[in-house]
Amino acid sequence: MIKIPDPVDIHVGQRVRARRKMLGLSQTQLGKELGVTFQQVQKYERGTNRIGSSRLFRISTTLDVPVAYFFEGAETKLPGYNESMAALDGDAYERQETQELVEAYYRIADPRIRKKVLGLARLLSNGVDEYGM
Repeated sequence: MIKIPDPVDIHVGQRVRARRKMLGLSQTQLGKELGVTFQQVQKYERGTNRIGSSRLFRISTTLDVPVAYFFEGAETKLPGYNESMAALDGDAYERQETQELVEAYYRIADPRIRKKVLGLARLLSNGVDEYGM
């Protein structure tokens, strides 16, 4: 019998992969930071192997994100999820455009400028919602 990975494990693994790539780390580099092989990182990223809580905490520290980052959007993978209730397309984080935007954002060295860029993005997105632009 073939065991199918849990959809949430797959989602968490995809988020690990996306963040690792945003930071320009290889699977080998991440594995070295965690004390595991790159093959183990591959299994985590595919959802084949579950990530234990202490390991997920170390991954979040290494990738400089809160643990909750890995679960954002996970509800869309659960049975019975109602897509009409979603405010944002669940695949938005997997789009190339999103990854490029985040990579560019984190290349801005000055934290004050990053904050202003975030404020501008929020302002523009509110304008889209309010005015249908």
